[in-house]
Amino acid sequence: MLSLQWPLLLLALPLPWLVYRFAPAYKTEQSQVFAPSLMMLAEQKEMQTAKPHISLWVMAAAAWLCLVLAATRPTFVGEPQAITSSDRNMMLAVDLSDSMKEEDMAFQGRLVNRLQAVKAVLTEFIAKRQGDRLGLILFGSKAYVQTPLTFDLETLQILLDEATFGLAGRKTAIGDAIGLSVKRLLDLPESNRVLIILTDGQNTAGEIEPLQAAKLAAQAGVKIYTIGIGADELVIQGFFGPKRINPSRDLDEVTLTTIAQDTGGQYYRARNLAELEQIYSVLDALETIEMEEQSIRPEKSLFHYPLGLALLLASCLYLMQLPAFSTLVNRVKNINKGKAHV
Repeated sequence: MLSLQWPLLLLALPLPWLVYRFAPAYKTEQSQVFAPSLMMLAEQKEMQTAKPHISLWVMAAAAWLCLVLAATRPTFVGEPQAITSSDRNMMLAVDLSDSMKEEDMAFQGRLVNRLQAVKAVLTEFIAKRQGDRLGLILFGSKAYVQTPLTFDLETLQILLDEATFGLAGRKTAIGDAIGLSVKRLLDLPESNRVLIILTDGQNTAGEIEPLQAAKLAAQAGVKIYTIGIGADELVIQGFFGPKRINPSRDLDEVTLTTIAQDTGGQYYRARNLAELEQIYSVLDALETIEMEEQSIRPEKSLFHYPLGLALLLASCLYLMQLPAFSTLVNRVKNINKGKAHV
């Protein structure tokens, strides 16, 4: 459908006729003496007495019509298209401390370290967050924003895949990760602010204590889900034969549980990859995407078409008014007359 954004400008169409009809004629006074040759005088007299050809008036009117039409900003409006949007802002905080190197998670029939397991499960989780803003924070001895809140989930996934040990230090700064996440979430309107922390240890570094950071998160309306990663039991080969150890003995479940409860979230324990996948399924159910259906009508501006035509017609009119053009036309006429007499 074609629409005009400023249709009232069409009232300017009769303006040239009104100026021609009611404006006083422009008079000039020639103060210099001009003595042309007889041939030039005859040619000038012929040009002055000749009336403008009808095609000139048509071209001028068409140029003015195109110019006014361009000024009205014609726009092609397409059919309504349904779109969906959500307003959820979610940060993912991933632990990169040395303890995440522990290979106690089974994946595709082999043992992998905890970071590899987290990446494998997060890949599917991220793919389901269409319409959400996701951000990625990596923390070790310090916390860093690897990806700010964005709709570009593909880039976020690439940066998560590239995350490796040593980027953030060897220790665990859970409190700093929470504080940095809250700061990033505060930049956007309050609506479903969510932080998911994945760690396998306890807070051993940073400038802010985790429980203090949790209080700040609660005041800011940020809901925190904490996930403790690591197996409860691992069989290793010792000097006197196989023995069982607890690779998650440093996991501070009490603090992680308190953080989640203080902010309205929940603490989950992921002892293996299956439990980790189940946790993300639960999070999908708890933090459902509230989609708001809207519709848009695509628009395409068309003003440049009549504007270009108006400039072309105006250029032709200008060239046709040049003396050289008139001389050329007269010569062509004379040539045609000569051929007719022959």
